[in-house]
Amino acid sequence: MEPHDAPSAAELLEAVREWLEGGFANGLTPSPFHARVAANMLAIVERELSLGPEQAVRHRERLGRFGVADDADLAARIRSGQLDDRFDEVRELVWASVRDKLAVANPRYLERREETA
Repeated sequence: MEPHDAPSAAELLEAVREWLEGGFANGLTPSPFHARVAANMLAIVERELSLGPEQAVRHRERLGRFGVADDADLAARIRSGQLDDRFDEVRELVWASVRDKLAVANPRYLERREETA
């Protein structure tokens, strides 16, 4: 059970590789925009490789406190009302998961969000 959504790090790397092979390998000059997108994708992969293992452990621990197997199980229990009496705990679990995702996907957004909180 991984704390991050699609695309996976492997999928991001594959997309950058395909872009490089399709562009540079054929003598095309990439636009600055496309180069920046590729650089951002690689930065996401780098952060996921660095932060992901620890985040995965914390995510499993958080889910374990609710006795759920994964995010889908948690969502089903929330929808069914089984966790209504633990609203504050559920909210903190969800917010912790969102923070972890943002730390990988876009840490600058997380920093701006925390500054305004």
